[in-house]
Amino acid sequence: MPRLYTTSIRWQTNRPALFAGLLFVTCLCSSFSATLLLLAQDTSKSFAIKQQVNLVELPVTVRDRGGRFVSTLNVSNFRVFEDGRQQEITLFRNEDIPVAVGLAVDHSGSMATKQLEVSEGAQTFVQASNPQDREFVVNFADEVSFGLRKDVAFTSNIDELRAALSSVSASGKTALYDAVAVALENLQKDSLDKKVLILISDGGDNASKRNFAQVLRLAQTFNVIIYSIGLFDQNSADQNQKVLKKFSTETGGYAYFPTSHSEVITVCRQIADDIRHQYTLGYSPADLGRSGYRKIRVTVNVPSRGKLLVRTRAGYYFPAPMLAGEPSGVSESSLGHTLLAVKRNVGGSPFATTGDARR
Repeated sequence: MPRLYTTSIRWQTNRPALFAGLLFVTCLCSSFSATLLLLAQDTSKSFAIKQQVNLVELPVTVRDRGGRFVSTLNVSNFRVFEDGRQQEITLFRNEDIPVAVGLAVDHSGSMATKQLEVSEGAQTFVQASNPQDREFVVNFADEVSFGLRKDVAFTSNIDELRAALSSVSASGKTALYDAVAVALENLQKDSLDKKVLILISDGGDNASKRNFAQVLRLAQTFNVIIYSIGLFDQNSADQNQKVLKKFSTETGGYAYFPTSHSEVITVCRQIADDIRHQYTLGYSPADLGRSGYRKIRVTVNVPSRGKLLVRTRAGYYFPAPMLAGEPSGVSESSLGHTLLAVKRNVGGSPFATTGDARR
């Protein structure tokens, strides 16, 4: 769960309290909600208003021109802009924290010649990750399935992950978009603040019930960093670099396209290293009543270091306010058959709701 911070204002009143309990007014849908809580207490003849303030969290990677991580900056070095307007940074974190990780692995027929690279690359990533990370595997071809046992949602056990990655042989068509949607939803079930999806595929899709636009919208709504590893067979027509690049650039990740077995191993180590060298910046956006896509830009100013390269998510999708009588969350009409994971008030949304300091 995200950290919660509550601001309280208390009024004294001479009138007897007429009620006790909680009154919640939900202003926006659950993936981006501002909740007003009225709490009355008979004993003190007073009541308090507690307001939960929304926080947009950004994963930020900074490198120098030589590609080396720059990990010694402080909050004063950063500027955050939403739709061109500078925002006040209210959250700054620079530490290697445990991560919830999904590995979505393509086992379709078009990836048949790449199965050894897929398996060994994914295992390399697991071995190079923080030992406290919690991971799961989604295998996909025509159908999407979880690789771990049914009684294991996430694990840090390398042997269990190795078995999950090697339990499926390559065959059939490709339900890439369905697999990404399933993995994004499953990541919301873990309580860790930071969430990552590693997508290993050739980018093609010819079997999903969802389409690219629907799943991209889901990715823009959840705070999950997507790293893509594109593996291509020259004899396959079902491949799409643009899809992999779009998923990654929109979420603050990166798309890699290794051309040899050794490059696959190197890339997987690089991704694990990248995750462990990120800043987290947060701000509370204005104009909560305006729905739609919001562009984000982060700049870094360190005169003594020269030009630095900054990477973060390209933006996020701000859902429309609920209509009267509409259930909390994204309506089915807006996402079609997309998983309605945002119907839950989950900590994995890009908007970390703030309240009392707790996890």
